[in-house]
Amino acid sequence: MSEKTVGQEMLDALSYKKKNIYEEATPEKISAIMEYAKGYAKYLDEGKTEREAVGAAIEIAKAAGYTEYKFGDSISVGDKKYLNQHGKSVILFRVGENDIEKEGIRILAAHVDSPRLDLKQIPMYEDAGMAFLKTHYYGGVKKYQWTAIPLALHGVMVKADGETVDVKIGEDDSDPVFYINDLLPHLGQRQSAETLGNAISGETLNILIGGLPYDDKEVGEKIKLTALSLLHDKYGVTEEDFLSAELSLVPAFKARDIGFDRALMAAYGHDDRVCSYPAVTALVDTPDSKHTVMVVLADKEEIGSVGITSMQSDFLVDLIDEISSSLGKNRIVVRSKSKCLSADVTACYDPNFADVYEKRNSAMISCGTTMSKYTGSRGKSSTNDASAEFVAFIRRLFRDNGVVWQTAELGKVDMGGGGTVAMYIANHNIETVDLGVPVISMHAPYEVVSKADVYSTYEAFVAFIK
Repeated sequence: MSEKTVGQEMLDALSYKKKNIYEEATPEKISAIMEYAKGYAKYLDEGKTEREAVGAAIEIAKAAGYTEYKFGDSISVGDKKYLNQHGKSVILFRVGENDIEKEGIRILAAHVDSPRLDLKQIPMYEDAGMAFLKTHYYGGVKKYQWTAIPLALHGVMVKADGETVDVKIGEDDSDPVFYINDLLPHLGQRQSAETLGNAISGETLNILIGGLPYDDKEVGEKIKLTALSLLHDKYGVTEEDFLSAELSLVPAFKARDIGFDRALMAAYGHDDRVCSYPAVTALVDTPDSKHTVMVVLADKEEIGSVGITSMQSDFLVDLIDEISSSLGKNRIVVRSKSKCLSADVTACYDPNFADVYEKRNSAMISCGTTMSKYTGSRGKSSTNDASAEFVAFIRRLFRDNGVVWQTAELGKVDMGGGGTVAMYIANHNIETVDLGVPVISMHAPYEVVSKADVYSTYEAFVAFIK
């Protein structure tokens, strides 16, 4: 092998290249990556809705000694608390000994809602020997991807007297699953001529729930009655209770390894539980940190971060103000000194669709957690554009802690884009930048990530907290 020239050595020294984690990892590191992924897979399977993901996160925190906080409670140095926001968002926080008026609060902010199908308030009907439930899709979905796959029903029904009934059907091997009919190709000529966006309409995303007539010849809607009677027998609910229900259809798939080598993982809801799980585990795994730290798991990001459980709600800044007041600190100063990693996913470069990516500035699989200085679309519209100084701060932090990471934007400039919660946090005068895991097939019912990127994100959060 010939020796490198002076110019080649200089090029190597001065150039920037992304690193594939698996290429450089020791066997011990690869073992740690694989082991961490097992816990993440369990979290995914237990938390397919925002309510379930919040509940799973709280259980992890409680096992680490965290107790519930409610607005108005006193707060002291050393406290480990969680603020449960209506069961659909949560803030886990630990009060450190460092002065928050000098260094602020370290914040990790992810979201736990994912694209899905929600039931309409009057969903059930019978037609042509079948019973169905009407849906309204939630978030950005390709509607055709949700037909002809097994679906599970998750959520709550709240009766008029206030009793809450938890519903989960389709996850156990002994459970039935649900289904959306699609048109057979033999009769699908006109459907095939439509664009992907129009081939399946929202009003045809109807959930097939049964076909057994109730044993009463005098009843008009026998199949619907069978479904209602089964729900009443199991849950004690009536059709009117759908009016005050939050029920969603999600894929019935379990998280599974992908490929011969198991380096990748497929699951429903990587976006954005693939960032929420590393955030929670990084918090509980760094008990010796002297920083005051928050992990925010918010709802409603997929529909614009609106409502009292979203990042545009005041519950985050209210809690910062409560902590500041309890510690005798100026809340405005505390916010101005705080720093946040908006923990959200980004698009992973896919060679099968290379024409929509700008390869130099795309996230590559297994090359580490990904910083997006800005997101938005077409001219950086609706984005937080992090400052060069804050990006440099994060660079130093990762360099000093051996974190493998990369940068990316969401596709070619004129191709589209997307948003995160970063801009809503930055609006409170909190320095914020996006950081998270690259995802293949984002927003599909079954998404793919690299286990190495998940573990890299965990390492990045640990470094930020420490």
